[in-house]
Amino acid sequence: MKISELSDQTGVSMRSLRYYEERGLIQPKRLDNGYRDYDKSILEQVKTIRLYFNLGLSTDEIKEIVDCDPFVFPYEQLICNDVMELYQNKLVEVEHQINTLKDVKSRLKNRIKKVEELRETMDRSKANDESK
Repeated sequence: MKISELSDQTGVSMRSLRYYEERGLIQPKRLDNGYRDYDKSILEQVKTIRLYFNLGLSTDEIKEIVDCDPFVFPYEQLICNDVMELYQNKLVEVEHQINTLKDVKSRLKNRIKKVEELRETMDRSKANDESK
């Protein structure tokens, strides 16, 4: 398939697909006229690459996975130790982000509660002043 078809089917821009190729994340065949030819297996590869970008992985980190993880791309080599370390480090980072967000959520809830209490106090005070 042509790059425009791959772009349409994956929702990834042609510019991004060219970048993926430049970085070695995908490897289309070249036709005699120089055009890129993508087979159907690249569809899933591109979707997986997008998933990893959405998870916050860098291009270099994705490249490590592409080169080593047989569950992501059909390579004969077993998963590399570096990829396992990358997965573990990313998991720690995600857990840290979750904890940070939980802390922010708790602080926001407390702040909202304090502002509401202050408003109620001010409303009561204002009502008392008006009744005098």
